[in-house]
Amino acid sequence: MKLLNSTICTLLVLGACQPPQDNASNEAFERNSKVIEAYVEGYQTEKLNYDVWYADDVVILGTGFGGPDSVSLQQIKDQDKMFLADFDLELTTDLVLLPGVDVETKKADGSVRYYGDWKMIMQATDSTEEKSVVVKVYESFDFNEEGKIVFQQSYGDMSAAFDYLVKGDAKADDEEM
Repeated sequence: MKLLNSTICTLLVLGACQPPQDNASNEAFERNSKVIEAYVEGYQTEKLNYDVWYADDVVILGTGFGGPDSVSLQQIKDQDKMFLADFDLELTTDLVLLPGVDVETKKADGSVRYYGDWKMIMQATDSTEEKSVVVKVYESFDFNEEGKIVFQQSYGDMSAAFDYLVKGDAKADDEEM
């Protein structure tokens, strides 16, 4: 019995000696995830709140074929205004947000990533029917201390989807690109 009590006491002492867990990256991830939830909802409802989501010095990586290395927030605002005048967006998969890691340390850093299927819908007009396509997208977001996006990158074949919707080049409606 003394041996059991000694073992329990030793384990308690050793457990108490463990360094405190740094929960800062988990807390940052939870906070930043709320920004991305609002971002995704904003694109679906066309209620975009750039000033809340983005830092003034944000870098948005240009990942499109033949496009620029980066685009400014003003360019994104202008593109969104034109795009959303004719198109609707709907995330067709559950939004599962994943914690990102620092490139150098490989430790969680509060950044947020997700994979999802976005349905791009070209609205019907007097002379055209509604047309849609689903695009698989990966996005990642890095944040500053204020919880605003400072770096964003998006990957998905949006240009092919756009060409199909506008020009009719590619697969049939609602097929994945």
